[in-house]
Amino acid sequence: MANRDYYEVLGVSKSASDEEIKRAYRKLAMKYHPDRNPNKKEAEERFKEINEAYAVLSDKEKRKQYDTFGAEGFRQRFTQEDIFRGFDFDEILSGLFGGRGRREFKFGGGRGGFDFGDMFGSSYGYQDMGRAPQKGEDILYELAISLEEVVSGGEKRISYPRDGKTEEVSVKIPKGIPEGKKLRLSGKGMPGRKGAPPGDLYLQISIREHPVFSREGDDLVVEKEINFSEAVLGTSIEVPTLEGTKRIKVPPGTQTHTKLRLKGLGIPHLQKEGRGDQFVKVIVKIPKRVSEKAKNLIHELAREGI
Repeated sequence: MANRDYYEVLGVSKSASDEEIKRAYRKLAMKYHPDRNPNKKEAEERFKEINEAYAVLSDKEKRKQYDTFGAEGFRQRFTQEDIFRGFDFDEILSGLFGGRGRREFKFGGGRGGFDFGDMFGSSYGYQDMGRAPQKGEDILYELAISLEEVVSGGEKRISYPRDGKTEEVSVKIPKGIPEGKKLRLSGKGMPGRKGAPPGDLYLQISIREHPVFSREGDDLVVEKEINFSEAVLGTSIEVPTLEGTKRIKVPPGTQTHTKLRLKGLGIPHLQKEGRGDQFVKVIVKIPKRVSEKAKNLIHELAREGI
């Protein structure tokens, strides 16, 4: 099915409920069933697409994996045998076609009806699929780290549930890792069946919000307030960095939201030399209340066109 989206195949949204997915499947399965479209190759292929999409989206765990990794990533992890394992055509399709599902829908090339065996590129019988060796499921773990850990990198030890037990593992955090990046630990997922290899552990990085800095790519941004007079006349201010404080000059006539650059004080570039920059966003503070003396001075400035 190449990388066609399963939701698109069934004509439903990604937020569709289980019942909406089931209704869409029933409607399409009735329309493209081979008995209703004899000798029509296009209908047969469409029917295979529909069943593959429903086999995934009707299974809570498979749907979760599909939503997490996307169409391409899902198909890299799940074979056709994996997709259809546990999908009961007899039960589902007999309800659609008046009890004829068991006779007409067979795995393994039996006589009569439509043969799903070629969907796998091999002759798997329905009963055999449930007992076949199966690679273990992957595990997705959200790993929250601080901005300081993004800058310094290093090792982090985590605990996670695996097959009813608590496992511990060390993971190396590369400097400069971005939000949402996945780190793969091979063989640390769920155990396989019948001697098949275990799945993998995927650590999805989330970066905790920092009280001072915000991140923009490999750059850091910090806001600093100054008075109106300081913006007009210029000043010097102390600003925080991840390596301590630094004093910088604010030139005369600086406008509010101007960004002053501190070169090389940002986030390390991922897997290459160098770092981003830090920017100080200058916010010109306008007082809500002023004294009568200050108000008179401002009136004088206004008369001067300032």
